[in-house]
Amino acid sequence: MIALDIDGTLTWGDQEVPRETRAAVKAVASAGHHVVLASGRSLTGVLPIARDLGLIHGWVVAANGAITARLDAAAPGGYAVVEAKTFDVEPVARLVRERYPRVQIGVEEIGWGYRTNIRVPDEVVNGRQRVVSATELWRSPTPRVFLRGPDVQSLLDHLSALGVTATSGGTPDWIDVTPAGLSKATALEAVRERLGIAPEHTIAVGDGLNDLAMLSWAHRGVAMGHAPPELIAVANEVTGTLGEMGVVPILRSLIPAEPPADRPAGFELPVQRT
Repeated sequence: MIALDIDGTLTWGDQEVPRETRAAVKAVASAGHHVVLASGRSLTGVLPIARDLGLIHGWVVAANGAITARLDAAAPGGYAVVEAKTFDVEPVARLVRERYPRVQIGVEEIGWGYRTNIRVPDEVVNGRQRVVSATELWRSPTPRVFLRGPDVQSLLDHLSALGVTATSGGTPDWIDVTPAGLSKATALEAVRERLGIAPEHTIAVGDGLNDLAMLSWAHRGVAMGHAPPELIAVANEVTGTLGEMGVVPILRSLIPAEPPADRPAGFELPVQRT
């Protein structure tokens, strides 16, 4: 089972996944390994990447572990949500509005986009958005809230005191908020158990602080070369940067080598599926 972060690992923002990376993902999937995208993105942000990689069956983890979905080409939209854990938005929104009224708050609506208090640049979010009043902002539970604005990192401890999971994003002006006790690792462990994969046959590749638990969970945790020191410290190994397509050699290492020309016909080395 191969867990792959998206932003900073496979691609970044709205950039295309490089051709070499797509080919490597296709090769490991064709070899029988289970490729699971595990991202802080909303589900609407994960699904296009899955399609771009040719993943039409299997599993994805979105919203830093709050959403788990099964890819199914026959299902409406090509997926079915298997689990979505949510929390009450109101305490978080009130805290943010009291301390930093100009912080942008995005409340995820699964499969659609976000309810926001202030419009966010379209290139920053995955999915649609609509600006709503404060009461509508917290009218229903959500799997994930993002907070965007200067000094937003100062809210991390205050948010944790509310009983939610607050994770620093890929930039200093971003925080993701999800239900308590969740991470990519908790969702991936549930997927692993569903698939019946042995713990020692797991690998994860990531580059951000929201990948700390995921790399610790995996038997083989790989940090991208540009990852922060905290992530590199828990990784089993470090690969190249995003610009160097560091995920490609890791994926290729999981593909069975071609047998030597002098090997007897029909002879194959055993391969352990991951």
